[in-house]
Amino acid sequence: MLRIGVRELRQNASKYLARVKAGETVEITERGALVARLVPPHQGDAARDRLIAAGKLRPAAAPRRLPAPLVVEGPSATDVLDELRADRG
Repeated sequence: MLRIGVRELRQNASKYLARVKAGETVEITERGALVARLVPPHQGDAARDRLIAAGKLRPAAAPRRLPAPLVVEGPSATDVLDELRADRG
């Protein structure tokens, strides 16, 4: 596993993306602290595949649309917060 700083990634992004495409994992640091990890796409799917195999996750049979958000009667959250703040002041 390779570990590089943000500046190095910014200056040589193509080089490191090629390494990730080849299967290598690259850790990105900022001032020595780990802030991100670049991994090949197939590695990210491994956890999902394990959960499916263990029967803990059922993949969707087909994509579905999300239901429309509920319309709530009464004052908005902004109005309620404004009122609470006015009571404090």
